[in-house]
Amino acid sequence: MTRTAIVTGAARGIGAATAQRLAADGNAVAVLDLDEAQCAQTVGAITDAGGRALAVGANVADAASVERAVAHIAEELGAPTILVNNAGIIRDNLLFKMTEDDWDAVLAVHLRGAFLMSRAVQEHQVKANWGRIVNLSSTSALGNRGQANYAAAKAGMQGFTKTLAIELGRYGVTANAIAPGFIVTDMTRSTADRLGVAFEDFIAHNANEIPVQRAGYPDDIAAAASFFCSEEAGFVSGQVLYVAGGPRA
Repeated sequence: MTRTAIVTGAARGIGAATAQRLAADGNAVAVLDLDEAQCAQTVGAITDAGGRALAVGANVADAASVERAVAHIAEELGAPTILVNNAGIIRDNLLFKMTEDDWDAVLAVHLRGAFLMSRAVQEHQVKANWGRIVNLSSTSALGNRGQANYAAAKAGMQGFTKTLAIELGRYGVTANAIAPGFIVTDMTRSTADRLGVAFEDFIAHNANEIPVQRAGYPDDIAAAASFFCSEEAGFVSGQVLYVAGGPRA
């Protein structure tokens, strides 16, 4: 059975890898990001591989934008029953340097965005009596210097996930979270830039601290998302899976 999946923040990085993996699993995939034009590469990779994908531009932190996007996806691809809330930004700084705007922006995209997208999609899931929600948390949920906003948002994603699991379970909907560790993406590159460290050196340093002695890559996260979104994962809900090369790397 072909299902429709939405992956937010899917123009690049973890979102792009997850969108491609879910398409390879046989789902039609809405590739959603702030700028629709930036989704072209991900959509092209999916369609070139024989899959079905739709580029969608939307601001996940804006309720009207989310409602329009989900309605458009339902019309073009079919009712969405799989949702991966991956969209995120960073505005790192130490607490005494962090502005209210930096705090609000990060919480808005991560937490408000996941809330608005889940609220919009759950209507379709409940009607279908089947659904999968995967929220992207982070090892930063355990605390990370210079990331008070990001850590708070990612910890909040875990509580949000567990509550969705309780509320939606009776409708055949599961909700789980993935907490990546150090993953090689443009976002981690920006962290290296902020710290004034060469990206390759940054990767090597972090890999040395990870028990499996390597950095993670977007495909590592996509594989976990594939499982959570599968039919076989129907009895797995409310869980947080640390994909970090160790217990809390």
